[in-house]
Amino acid sequence: MSQPVEMSRMMLEMRSMQAEAQTRIQPAMPSLNELGVVKEANSVPDFSELFKSAIDSVNGQQKSANQMRTAFERGDAGIDLPDVMIAAQKASISFQAMSEVRNKLVNAYEDIMKMPV
Repeated sequence: MSQPVEMSRMMLEMRSMQAEAQTRIQPAMPSLNELGVVKEANSVPDFSELFKSAIDSVNGQQKSANQMRTAFERGDAGIDLPDVMIAAQKASISFQAMSEVRNKLVNAYEDIMKMPV
């Protein structure tokens, strides 16, 4: 029963990340590189940076869930079992979502590579 709620929460997070990425778009302004040549500034956030930040976020959630689990197993005060289970589920859902995104990217790449030139 809580899985659809978590999935909708994950979708809301993904939409907010998309909105944040779109607000990061800066107007294209010429800038100088090391050699003094004028070049166009990147007006769109780099996809690899966005994807890396998403992967780092999933990794952070997994590390946090593992730390909470370890703290609960040690018997630290203030760490409740429901909090540990919720953190573990969030990390699991985040990892599943990231895996699906990776699978879709691989499929898209394979489709593009199969196209005739």
